[in-house]
Amino acid sequence: MNLTDLSTVRDIMERFGISTKKKYGQNFLINQSVPERIAREGTGIQNCGVLEIGPGIGTLTACLCKNAKKVVAVEIDDSLIPVLDYTLAEFDNVTVLHADILKTPLQPLMDNYFSDCDCVYVCANLPYYITSDILMYLIESGIPFKALTVMVQKEFADRIVAPAGSADYGAVTAAVQYFGKPQKLFKVAPGNFLPAPKVDSAVLRIDLYEEKPVKPQNEALFRRIIRLAFEQRRKTLVNALAGKVPISKEALSDILVSLSLPADVRGEKLSVEQFAMISDRIHSTEQAAL
Repeated sequence: MNLTDLSTVRDIMERFGISTKKKYGQNFLINQSVPERIAREGTGIQNCGVLEIGPGIGTLTACLCKNAKKVVAVEIDDSLIPVLDYTLAEFDNVTVLHADILKTPLQPLMDNYFSDCDCVYVCANLPYYITSDILMYLIESGIPFKALTVMVQKEFADRIVAPAGSADYGAVTAAVQYFGKPQKLFKVAPGNFLPAPKVDSAVLRIDLYEEKPVKPQNEALFRRIIRLAFEQRRKTLVNALAGKVPISKEALSDILVSLSLPADVRGEKLSVEQFAMISDRIHSTEQAAL
């Protein structure tokens, strides 16, 4: 069954009485090369498992089933569950779960379905309105995913791969780059979807670090500093942190000078490594004052 053939997609939608739901950000792929490439570049190790989020009618899922030992597809839309039973009937290595991924405990899911896999990848065509929430939920879970390969709005992909100092660089950029190495694989034009979205999409792969190259002494403080630094981008880092970290503005300025950074530097100019150094100095200063 060719799930990217336009007549097949329309036949399935008519047969099951379904339509794409805007509230779930649903757009079905109608170009077979796109899911095939996502499956090929989003996996790698032969004895691997894949967690897919938002399988839709199973277009990417079918490609993943051909590339992986086991696929678990989590779908929030109950109307698509019988559709997936139909479109994926030929595969015996897939499990479809009706659930909201943001309310699904990930460790039990891993234990129940992927215990016999050498590693687990994530592949997903993420709803644009909730991309950041899902991405950070997965990354912050502590689950040792090998890599996350996701279809997102192109502008979001540009933000995630942006270098420090660029206009696209932000808190989510620094957070993702702390956990892994992102790369934008390829762009996907609106005409590859039914219905066609009004924006370009891109496929983003994030290879998670087995051992993070940046190791702040106090991770909670480090991540809070990043968040505060970007809440009001026009503020200098000192003013953004003033009164919200356990040292004075003067001490903050001294820390920046000691790291050869301008006293009026803004968060958007700082790399993940520099945020970690600032965080460590604040932590050390706080501990010394106790």
